Amino acid sequence: MNPKSLAIRVLFLLLSSISLANSDASRICQCHKICRSLEGDAQNRELCERRCFSLCRGSGGERERSPNARDEDHHAYNPYYFDERSYERWAETQHGRFRVLQRFAERSELLRGIAEYRVAVLEAAPRAFLVPSHWDADEVFYVMGGEGTITLLSEKNKESYDIKEGDTMVVPSGMIVYLINKHRNEKLRIAMLLRPISIPGRFEEFFGAGGRKPETFYTSFSDEVLEAAFNTPRDRLERLFGQQSKGEIIRASEEQIEALSKSSRGGGGGGGERPFEQSRKPFNVLNKRPSYANNHGQLYEVNANDYRQFQDPNVDVSIANISQGSMMAPNYNSRAIKIAFVVQGSGYMEMACPHISKQKGSRRRGGGESEEEREKEGEEEQEEGPRYQLVKSEVCRGSVFVIPPGHPVVAVASPNENLQVLCFGIRAENNEKFFLAGRNNILKKMEKEAKELAFDVAAREVDEVFNAQQESAFFPGPNQRGGGGGRGRGSTSF
Repeated sequence: MNPKSLAIRVLFLLLSSISLANSDASRICQCHKICRSLEGDAQNRELCERRCFSLCRGSGGERERSPNARDEDHHAYNPYYFDERSYERWAETQHGRFRVLQRFAERSELLRGIAEYRVAVLEAAPRAFLVPSHWDADEVFYVMGGEGTITLLSEKNKESYDIKEGDTMVVPSGMIVYLINKHRNEKLRIAMLLRPISIPGRFEEFFGAGGRKPETFYTSFSDEVLEAAFNTPRDRLERLFGQQSKGEIIRASEEQIEALSKSSRGGGGGGGERPFEQSRKPFNVLNKRPSYANNHGQLYEVNANDYRQFQDPNVDVSIANISQGSMMAPNYNSRAIKIAFVVQGSGYMEMACPHISKQKGSRRRGGGESEEEREKEGEEEQEEGPRYQLVKSEVCRGSVFVIPPGHPVVAVASPNENLQVLCFGIRAENNEKFFLAGRNNILKKMEKEAKELAFDVAAREVDEVFNAQQESAFFPGPNQRGGGGGRGRGSTSF
């Protein structure tokens, strides 16, 4: 057995030994961290990730159920968190894959507000070519890593742009798109937010260029119609539309990559006006000055004021880089629903949610009560005020966490690696972010009398607590402070 094969076998033994006592999220994150250690070995890294997926999926289905299994499932209910098992593989070849996150409405009624949206991830191997296609969905994408050239075909013209890490771009529904990965060694990784325009939450991909795999839609028409449309004999049409069988993502030669790269107009800028003919040019989020930055992290934000293409889909895009062991301050958004996607690293997220607490209360009450008793309990809940459930999830590369407006949330990076989080903001117009701790804590603006009335303690005591944290937006995390990692009231871990 050669050393490489032995190393892979040892790796799979490590994967199999990951403790089932850990949470599903923790197990998946550990598994994929082991796979990412195979840098420079794309084929075995891909094999390792598949092994991860099957192991974690299998363990979830085969775990023994205790007599209180229903209560355990109920305790672990988290509609806002999605891990690697939540993706469907739409297309996959040896040169790349395209995965789509399950529909939000399938997970919970609490996500009905974003039921029409989908999240997807594209990974293309070095020197890969994506066959031209169009979707019945508007798309906003962000380049997580790598570099390539994207080409868009419309009735008026053809536009080609270089894309690299940090670039974001809007692709309207129906526009034909194809792209290449120009890099010789690095994968091209793209995260996408899709808004279907025909059926909410459902979209389709249409291939004109293609053959048997991907199947071209031209072959759906009758021979007579195709012959008349192309003014070409049937046998030549059969050859043209029956030749391709390599799939949606194929490898291009060096000469083809070079030729396809020459027509590009350059990469994304960092702001300023653009000529009309280049209005679709990508915008590089990381080239913009960060909204907040210190030794513990940086926050980059781009909205429609920076990039006009965001106006129609009414979205924004942000990137939070959180240094290892650090945390982002508790904060909430006034209007936008944020779909957080972990680009790199690992850590955990905590969110205060009143909705899960209410759902759990209604489930506990069950159906054995009269209408009068349920109304009485509802009135008591209103008198007590809202109750919040701590929703907590370990996250790693590929994890998705949905943050509704108004919900306070915190992100914490693991002690041994940085955490990078991409956020797609939905219904972002006039959205504001409010921080709830640190130098820019919004509650510090209250008058002395308001603080005393609200907290029922002296305003001086309130100020001492609020002023103790001198940093803004990013702080040392719980482990850096050396404090205990206590669980909040009603905490639910995942």
